[in-house]
Amino acid sequence: MCYHASVSATYNQLELRYERPFLGDIFPSFSNSTDIVAYHLNGFDFPLMPIITQENPEHFDFFQWGLIPSWVKDFENAKAIRSQTLNAKSETIFEKPSFRNSIVKSRCLIPITGFFEWKQEDSKTKIPYFIKLKDESIFTLAGICSKWFHPAEDKEYKTFSIITTEANPLMAKIHNLKKRMPLILNKDQEEFWLDPNLEKDKIIQSFQIFDENKMDAYTISNLISSRKINSNVAQVLSPYSYERRDLFS
Repeated sequence: MCYHASVSATYNQLELRYERPFLGDIFPSFSNSTDIVAYHLNGFDFPLMPIITQENPEHFDFFQWGLIPSWVKDFENAKAIRSQTLNAKSETIFEKPSFRNSIVKSRCLIPITGFFEWKQEDSKTKIPYFIKLKDESIFTLAGICSKWFHPAEDKEYKTFSIITTEANPLMAKIHNLKKRMPLILNKDQEEFWLDPNLEKDKIIQSFQIFDENKMDAYTISNLISSRKINSNVAQVLSPYSYERRDLFS
């Protein structure tokens, strides 16, 4: 599945790549336009991420990772469900109650520079990898989004989920247990994905497994798995060799 991502680009770079602005009233108060968005985002932290929605495709917006369906009744329910909706399987997305409305009416583009996955070497050893595209420093994952209003807080939660497919041969070697990968869109599919008039069969045709020959992957250090050290740093993306395993914990 896809629970860890990197957006190691500045907000300005995202604006240039997608030819859309960040609006002042939604721009995070803690960020500058020349800041890197994030080197490592853990979905289970439910981070805010910049996305482009079907509803407002003319600009970037910020949604939290971990979709909360609009029909959820209370906050306890919302907290429980969002851990299970970081990803949405393309094979069942039209059937699952959490996703079936969003896939028709609320699709979104999720810009990233890469994502992280672990290869199971043996019963005790997992090796982390960073996966990116060879020819595109910023690329797009297909997503769905939702808005949920919490009356007690008088607050609207804007959330999203990343769609996944079966793994291509490269990802099957890395994500070698569940053999899944995110749904990566080619550039020429991005505007198509946001088209509000897309019918079900056209959406399903977009669920294509991405070409492994356009992808690159390399091993990184266990910094990404550390619970004591901040992993949202540039070093988390550095290549790392595991040939001398006696040196590493």
